[in-house]
Amino acid sequence: MPAKKYHHGDLKNALIKAGVGILSKDGVGGLSLRKVAKKAGVSHSAPYAHFADKQALIAAISTEGFKHLYTELDAAVSPYSSDPRQQLIEGAWAYAQFATNNTDTFNIMFSGVLEKEKDYPAFVEISRKTFERVVEIIKACQDAGVLRPSPPELMAVSVWGQVHGIISLALEGQISHTVLDRFTLRDILLFALDSNVGRD
Repeated sequence: MPAKKYHHGDLKNALIKAGVGILSKDGVGGLSLRKVAKKAGVSHSAPYAHFADKQALIAAISTEGFKHLYTELDAAVSPYSSDPRQQLIEGAWAYAQFATNNTDTFNIMFSGVLEKEKDYPAFVEISRKTFERVVEIIKACQDAGVLRPSPPELMAVSVWGQVHGIISLALEGQISHTVLDRFTLRDILLFALDSNVGRD
Protein backbone atom coordinates (compact mmCIF):
# COMPACT_ATOMS: atom_id res chain seq x y z
CA MET A 1 0.00 0.00 0.00
CA PRO A 2 1.62 3.30 -1.06
CA ALA A 3 2.13 5.90 1.63
CA LYS A 4 -0.34 8.75 1.55
CA LYS A 5 0.96 12.14 0.55
CA TYR A 6 0.13 15.02 2.86
CA HIS A 7 0.44 18.72 2.36
CA HIS A 8 2.25 20.65 5.09
CA GLY A 9 0.29 20.36 8.33
CA ASP A 10 -2.07 17.67 7.11
CA LEU A 11 -0.04 14.74 8.46
CA LYS A 12 -0.12 16.10 12.01
CA ASN A 13 -3.88 16.58 11.82
CA ALA A 14 -4.34 13.10 10.35
CA LEU A 15 -2.31 11.60 13.20
CA ILE A 16 -4.33 13.54 15.79
CA LYS A 17 -7.57 12.31 14.24
CA ALA A 18 -6.28 8.74 14.24
CA GLY A 19 -5.20 9.10 17.85
CA VAL A 20 -8.65 10.30 18.88
CA GLY A 21 -10.20 7.27 17.20
CA ILE A 22 -7.90 4.82 18.95
CA LEU A 23 -8.21 6.47 22.37
CA SER A 24 -12.00 6.57 22.19
CA LYS A 25 -12.15 2.86 21.34
CA ASP A 26 -9.21 1.30 23.16
CA GLY A 27 -8.22 3.85 25.83
CA VAL A 28 -4.74 5.09 26.60
CA GLY A 29 -3.49 1.53 27.09
CA GLY A 30 -4.37 0.72 23.49
CA LEU A 31 -2.65 3.79 22.06
CA SER A 32 0.74 3.64 20.40
CA LEU A 33 2.38 5.71 17.71
CA ARG A 34 2.69 2.54 15.64
CA LYS A 35 -1.09 2.03 15.76
CA VAL A 36 -1.67 5.69 14.97
CA ALA A 37 0.63 5.44 11.96
CA LYS A 38 -1.18 2.36 10.70
CA LYS A 39 -4.59 3.97 11.13
CA ALA A 40 -3.42 7.11 9.32
CA GLY A 41 -1.89 5.01 6.54
CA VAL A 42 1.69 6.23 6.94
CA SER A 43 5.02 4.63 7.80
CA HIS A 44 5.72 3.58 11.39
CA SER A 45 8.36 6.29 11.70
CA ALA A 46 6.21 9.13 10.36
CA PRO A 47 4.56 10.13 13.69
CA TYR A 48 7.95 10.75 15.27
CA ALA A 49 8.38 13.80 13.05
CA HIS A 50 5.66 15.42 15.15
CA PHE A 51 5.42 13.51 18.44
CA ALA A 52 8.17 12.17 20.68
CA ASP A 53 5.84 9.64 22.29
CA LYS A 54 2.16 8.91 22.87
CA GLN A 55 1.93 11.45 25.69
CA ALA A 56 3.01 14.13 23.23
CA LEU A 57 0.23 12.97 20.90
CA ILE A 58 -2.33 13.10 23.74
CA ALA A 59 -1.10 16.62 24.55
CA ALA A 60 -1.58 17.61 20.91
CA ILE A 61 -5.11 16.16 20.84
CA SER A 62 -6.01 18.06 24.00
CA THR A 63 -4.36 21.27 22.78
CA GLU A 64 -6.23 21.22 19.48
CA GLY A 65 -9.42 20.42 21.35
CA PHE A 66 -9.04 23.45 23.60
CA LYS A 67 -8.22 25.67 20.61
CA HIS A 68 -11.43 24.54 18.94
CA LEU A 69 -13.40 25.00 22.17
CA TYR A 70 -11.98 28.48 22.74
CA THR A 71 -12.84 29.55 19.20
CA GLU A 72 -16.42 28.34 19.55
CA LEU A 73 -16.83 29.82 23.02
CA ASP A 74 -15.50 33.21 21.96
CA ALA A 75 -17.65 33.27 18.82
CA ALA A 76 -20.74 32.43 20.86
CA VAL A 77 -20.32 35.13 23.49
CA SER A 78 -18.76 37.99 21.52
CA PRO A 79 -22.04 39.22 19.96
CA TYR A 80 -23.42 39.79 23.49
CA SER A 81 -20.73 42.05 24.94
CA SER A 82 -23.40 44.32 26.45
CA ASP A 83 -25.50 41.43 27.85
CA PRO A 84 -23.49 39.39 30.40
CA ARG A 85 -26.35 37.01 31.20
CA GLN A 86 -26.71 36.09 27.53
CA GLN A 87 -22.94 35.62 27.33
CA LEU A 88 -23.20 33.12 30.16
CA ILE A 89 -26.08 31.27 28.52
CA GLU A 90 -24.52 31.18 25.05
CA GLY A 91 -21.13 30.24 26.46
CA ALA A 92 -22.62 27.28 28.31
CA TRP A 93 -24.53 26.25 25.21
CA ALA A 94 -21.39 26.51 23.04
CA TYR A 95 -19.65 24.21 25.54
CA ALA A 96 -22.53 21.75 25.31
CA GLN A 97 -22.49 21.79 21.52
CA PHE A 98 -18.73 21.33 21.39
CA ALA A 99 -19.05 18.30 23.69
CA THR A 100 -21.89 16.86 21.63
CA ASN A 101 -20.20 17.39 18.28
CA ASN A 102 -16.70 16.34 19.40
CA THR A 103 -17.48 13.80 22.10
CA ASP A 104 -14.34 11.68 21.71
CA THR A 105 -12.03 14.69 21.82
CA PHE A 106 -14.01 16.21 24.69
CA ASN A 107 -13.66 13.01 26.72
CA ILE A 108 -9.90 12.89 26.09
CA MET A 109 -9.47 16.56 27.06
CA PHE A 110 -11.01 15.93 30.48
CA SER A 111 -9.94 12.32 31.06
CA GLY A 112 -6.74 12.96 33.01
CA VAL A 113 -4.75 10.71 30.68
CA LEU A 114 -2.31 13.53 29.94
CA GLU A 115 0.55 13.19 32.40
CA LYS A 116 2.90 16.03 33.35
CA GLU A 117 0.79 18.72 31.70
CA LYS A 118 3.44 21.38 32.43
CA ASP A 119 5.76 19.65 29.96
CA TYR A 120 3.48 20.88 27.16
CA PRO A 121 3.49 24.72 27.12
CA ALA A 122 1.02 24.99 24.23
CA PHE A 123 -1.51 22.93 26.17
CA VAL A 124 -0.95 24.93 29.35
CA GLU A 125 -1.38 28.20 27.45
CA ILE A 126 -4.62 27.37 25.63
CA SER A 127 -6.24 25.72 28.67
CA ARG A 128 -5.31 28.79 30.75
CA LYS A 129 -6.62 31.13 28.05
CA THR A 130 -9.91 29.22 27.87
CA PHE A 131 -10.42 29.35 31.63
CA GLU A 132 -9.56 33.06 31.69
CA ARG A 133 -12.25 33.66 29.05
CA VAL A 134 -14.74 31.94 31.34
CA VAL A 135 -13.59 34.09 34.27
CA GLU A 136 -14.10 37.23 32.15
CA ILE A 137 -17.71 36.20 31.51
CA ILE A 138 -18.22 35.46 35.21
CA LYS A 139 -16.78 38.86 36.23
CA ALA A 140 -19.06 40.65 33.76
CA CYS A 141 -22.05 38.78 35.18
CA GLN A 142 -21.06 39.62 38.74
CA ASP A 143 -20.60 43.31 37.88
CA ALA A 144 -24.09 43.30 36.36
CA GLY A 145 -25.63 41.52 39.35
CA VAL A 146 -26.40 38.41 37.31
CA LEU A 147 -24.20 36.23 39.52
CA ARG A 148 -23.71 36.68 43.25
CA PRO A 149 -20.52 38.31 44.54
CA SER A 150 -17.66 35.91 45.22
CA PRO A 151 -14.09 35.35 44.05
CA PRO A 152 -14.65 35.12 40.28
CA GLU A 153 -12.25 32.21 39.83
CA LEU A 154 -14.20 30.16 42.39
CA MET A 155 -17.51 31.08 40.79
CA ALA A 156 -16.04 30.14 37.38
CA VAL A 157 -15.08 26.68 38.68
CA SER A 158 -18.52 26.27 40.28
CA VAL A 159 -20.44 27.25 37.15
CA TRP A 160 -18.12 25.23 34.90
CA GLY A 161 -18.54 22.22 37.20
CA GLN A 162 -22.33 22.45 36.97
CA VAL A 163 -22.33 22.81 33.19
CA HIS A 164 -19.71 20.09 32.67
CA GLY A 165 -21.52 17.71 35.01
CA ILE A 166 -24.87 18.15 33.26
CA ILE A 167 -23.29 17.67 29.85
CA SER A 168 -21.43 14.57 31.02
CA LEU A 169 -24.67 13.10 32.37
CA ALA A 170 -26.37 13.83 29.04
CA LEU A 171 -23.54 12.29 26.99
CA GLU A 172 -23.63 9.15 29.12
CA GLY A 173 -27.42 8.85 28.83
CA GLN A 174 -27.88 9.34 32.55
CA ILE A 175 -30.57 12.04 32.49
CA SER A 176 -33.99 10.43 32.90
CA HIS A 177 -36.30 10.43 29.90
CA THR A 178 -39.03 11.71 32.22
CA VAL A 179 -36.95 14.91 32.41
CA LEU A 180 -35.86 14.98 28.77
CA ASP A 181 -39.45 14.47 27.60
CA ARG A 182 -40.31 17.81 29.21
CA PHE A 183 -37.10 19.83 29.04
CA THR A 184 -34.31 20.30 26.51
CA LEU A 185 -30.65 20.18 27.47
CA ARG A 186 -30.57 23.95 27.02
CA ASP A 187 -33.48 24.28 29.49
CA ILE A 188 -31.59 22.19 32.04
CA LEU A 189 -28.41 24.25 31.62
CA LEU A 190 -30.35 27.49 31.96
CA PHE A 191 -31.95 26.27 35.21
CA ALA A 192 -28.50 25.40 36.60
CA LEU A 193 -27.08 28.79 35.62
CA ASP A 194 -30.01 30.64 37.17
CA SER A 195 -29.38 28.86 40.47
CA ASN A 196 -26.27 31.08 40.81
CA VAL A 197 -28.14 34.34 40.23
CA GLY A 198 -27.04 37.09 42.58
CA ARG A 199 -28.90 37.18 45.88
CA ASP A 200 -27.85 38.64 49.21
